[in-house]
Amino acid sequence: MSLSLFGLDRQNTALSGELREAFASVLSSGAFVLGQHVASFERAVAKLVGVKHAVGLSSGTDALICALHALGCGPGSEVIAPAFSFFATAEAVRRVGATLRLADVQPATLGLDPAAVRRALSPRTRAVLPVHLYGAPVALDELSELAREAGVALVEDAAQAFGARFAGRAVGSWGTAACFSFFPTKPLGGFGDGGMLVTDDGALADRVRRLRVHGASDKHHHVELGGNYRLDALQAALLSVKLPRVEAWRQARAEHVAHYREGLAGLEGIRLLEVPERAESAHALFTVRVSGAGRRDALAQALAARGIATGVYYPKPLHLQPALGADFAAGQFPEAERASEEVLSLPLFADMTRAEVSAVIDAVRGECA
Repeated sequence: MSLSLFGLDRQNTALSGELREAFASVLSSGAFVLGQHVASFERAVAKLVGVKHAVGLSSGTDALICALHALGCGPGSEVIAPAFSFFATAEAVRRVGATLRLADVQPATLGLDPAAVRRALSPRTRAVLPVHLYGAPVALDELSELAREAGVALVEDAAQAFGARFAGRAVGSWGTAACFSFFPTKPLGGFGDGGMLVTDDGALADRVRRLRVHGASDKHHHVELGGNYRLDALQAALLSVKLPRVEAWRQARAEHVAHYREGLAGLEGIRLLEVPERAESAHALFTVRVSGAGRRDALAQALAARGIATGVYYPKPLHLQPALGADFAAGQFPEAERASEEVLSLPLFADMTRAEVSAVIDAVRGECA
């Protein structure tokens, strides 16, 4: 068999007619940057998430940078983030000039540990930046209360979690702001880079709108230094085709995950990640932990030989990345280090068949027997 990790070809082929119509609409409009396609998409996302403002941006990374910049995170301030995430989480903190304070993750969920956050808080803390890793919400009730008590901003890195919910509320509606990515492999994936910031804070949204156009309040009137962080109209139009299908796709992936969990339960050497109570994951990835030195990589190689793609997200924790390493030391965040040695993502996408999920389960069980 041949089974990819994300199945983008199936999703996009099924929508090719509508996607071509969206492309033609942008082509005929002659408006390729921001414009009505972006404004319409922003309104639709704000309504779905349940917030007042949504600001389309050039990537999820740029959304994080704009959020932190607009909140005043800079030299002399600190931002707390998990030690286990994609590099962009830490990079955004450094890009705005703030001090990065890492905190370890919980072994059961790999989400930011609230107890570790409390230990990392200082008078200089300006924001807490939790990551909804693999699409699974962190304990947003506890972290939002912690942020309120400390008087700091809560910025949700929801790059992988579009469509997720916690306690019945959409991810993205809990923090001071939240940042989504529309990279092609995300739950709402575009055809290149794209991102969005959502918030209920009108002043924050207005500042981010300025930052995305070089700090301009009006054309050729620049009141601060910003950047070129605009969302293309073409991405907005194509994403608008997919947006109404996000929940149905999430539910389809949830069914596959339930099948995976049933089929892999109790398998020696395979640990299934937990989802926090009251959380509904976006199921961006189905990730397991493979214990034993070298066993994760051996399993990945064995599955590849069977035509089954896998991924490792992420093979190195943030504190051991060369760009950040001078400030941290090996052994400082043990749960993040263990996770980097064990995590393995198996194929997961809405258009998978049950037979394909079963085939992956059988292959994993066969290799781990």
